Amino acid sequence: MDTTTLAILGFAALLILLFLRMSVGAAMLLVGAVGIWMIRPAASLPVVAGEIFGEASNYSLTILPLFILMGNLAGISGMSRDLYDAAHSWIGHLKGGLASATIVGCAGFSALSGSSLAAALTMGKVSLPEMQRYRYHDGLATGSIAAGGTLGILIPPSAGFVIYAILTEESIGRLFMAGVLPGLLLTTLFILAIYAVVTLNPNKAPTSRGAESLSQRLAALGRALWIIGIIVLTIGGIYTGVFSAVEAAGVGAFLALIVTVIRGAASWENIRDVSLQTLKSTGTVFLILFGAFVFKTFVGFTGIPFRLTGWVEAQGFGPTAVVITILVAYIVLGTFLEGFAILVLTVPLVQPILQSLGVDLVWFGIVSVVAVEIGLLTPPIGMVLYVLSRVAKVPFERCVTATLPFLIPLFVVLML
Repeated sequence: MDTTTLAILGFAALLILLFLRMSVGAAMLLVGAVGIWMIRPAASLPVVAGEIFGEASNYSLTILPLFILMGNLAGISGMSRDLYDAAHSWIGHLKGGLASATIVGCAGFSALSGSSLAAALTMGKVSLPEMQRYRYHDGLATGSIAAGGTLGILIPPSAGFVIYAILTEESIGRLFMAGVLPGLLLTTLFILAIYAVVTLNPNKAPTSRGAESLSQRLAALGRALWIIGIIVLTIGGIYTGVFSAVEAAGVGAFLALIVTVIRGAASWENIRDVSLQTLKSTGTVFLILFGAFVFKTFVGFTGIPFRLTGWVEAQGFGPTAVVITILVAYIVLGTFLEGFAILVLTVPLVQPILQSLGVDLVWFGIVSVVAVEIGLLTPPIGMVLYVLSRVAKVPFERCVTATLPFLIPLFVVLML
């Protein structure tokens, strides 16, 4: 069997396994190992073992468990609640203010957790009861939480950026810095989208809390200074070059632990729960990475990336056309695959093509993550929509309808 046919069969087998709900990491590990064995039987075991050991001992990946730990500590210590309360205090009295406060809260929490699903789950539990109390329309409430949750993969420290950086051997710090401005822009556009929805249909946010006094707002902001300080210190430290991205993760996790102790939330039960959640999340991400690098090696053995690069060059396609085509494919894949899976499945294929066309891989990392965000809000699956519909006990179809206004800002940022 020639390697091109084997590569096609490998991708088909991977998609079938994913459709059968096998975990992404296990599916890629299985298909990659079998594929390598079919091409080079004697090298299969050493290659698979070498790739797994290489990633397990990769110092840069220390950043993942540290940032996951930091986000979990922010949840049990009440810092995520403080951030929402501060946003609530300052803008809760405006049109759609509670929904806008949810977006701000998600953006802030994303700067600690780096996970879209974690941001949607955490802020959903905090903000949804409040919006229901003020009789917000279910669609606007769930839509704002879902949209805010997507910021988790764009605003640094993003786990998506870490995985992309490892796959492409780009700088994690450069990707983090490149994601700040798009993240802030998208946050602002989400808030403008809420304002437009409420202006066109005031019934979606029939009541709001009264404006608080300046002293109450300052008090709420003061309580949120813990989380704001950790965010500014970690991201600012990376920007100014005081410490690397991995060191920033260590500093942030340590400070989050100190705050947890100071607030009296460091009980044995809480620490055990946080440790287990961190280990489970880290294990899931590392399994995906192990599978991704084994599968990436298999794809390299088949020579498919280089054949695709030669074909693109022969057709005379320009970089803009190629990038747009890839982004459209990402959006389509996002309708039924999780964001991490899209990146690890496609980056080994598209990277040689992009490099041959002179595309900046840091820039492409940002736009690809925005495209993945669109997929998180797009049916038939839309991972954030699926999780949120279960948490909020709202029909999935209503969640889909509710997020349509928030797709416009995502496409605007993608085009920019």
